[in-house]
Amino acid sequence: MLDLPPSLLWPLAAVVGLCLGSFLNVVIARLPVMLMQGWRAEAREALELPSEETPRFNLVTPRSICPACEAPIAWHDNIPLLGWFKRRGRCASCRARISPQYPLVELAGGALALAVVAIFGATWQGLFILGACLTLLAMAVIDLRTQLLPDMLTLPLLWAGLLYQLLFQPLLLSSAVIGVMAGYLALWSFYWLFKLVTGKEGMGYGDFKLLAALGAWLGWQSLPLVLILSAGAGAVIGVLMQLAIPRLRGAPMPFGPYLVVAGWLALLAGEPLMAAYLGLLY
Repeated sequence: MLDLPPSLLWPLAAVVGLCLGSFLNVVIARLPVMLMQGWRAEAREALELPSEETPRFNLVTPRSICPACEAPIAWHDNIPLLGWFKRRGRCASCRARISPQYPLVELAGGALALAVVAIFGATWQGLFILGACLTLLAMAVIDLRTQLLPDMLTLPLLWAGLLYQLLFQPLLLSSAVIGVMAGYLALWSFYWLFKLVTGKEGMGYGDFKLLAALGAWLGWQSLPLVLILSAGAGAVIGVLMQLAIPRLRGAPMPFGPYLVVAGWLALLAGEPLMAAYLGLLY
């Protein structure tokens, strides 16, 4: 795709990743609001209530504002990383704190871009993998903030995984299709078993769709490893967080971020991980 010397390729990958991470912050902040507005409009229509006049709100409009004072954010304060550190994490107008989520997501975007280039090179295949990794990043943060895994992200990720297999690994397409079915069915079965035993819901339907999407990208053979990694990390981190923060005891914990981390590991280091996993089994 691109044949650039490392002295240009690596900085370019980092800058592109940081910029894409900045865009993901917009998606993370606005997509849940857009969904809520859509659900509210559908509910009013179903109840035959008059529609509400709401200002236009999407990923482009209105421009970025401070969450505290709603002052517009200048373009130079939106430069990835630099804008946040220049203002020391505070609004230029009211000096309210701006969440460190913004630079962290940008850094994660840059790190993912560098990792993909290191493993896959500047290729079309690498571009697909980077898109999957960044979509997973957005879903992890949205799930942490709202406990939502929007269909607008999970379903395109699933179809993109099948397209990826068709274009680059057509012999594995059947494995990917089985992975979609097995991924959804695995967590769907756990959901209903847990509900029958405890009377509570252990996870949401978004988790089923996320694992199905990972099955499309990885094939059914990798799903046991993904579940082991995500469940193990979720159990350890969940216990530690509840011990360290008493108010979280008994509170629902999103499972999506752990699936995302396991998905990243399998996408970027799948072969050595599978070799180690199979070595432990046999």
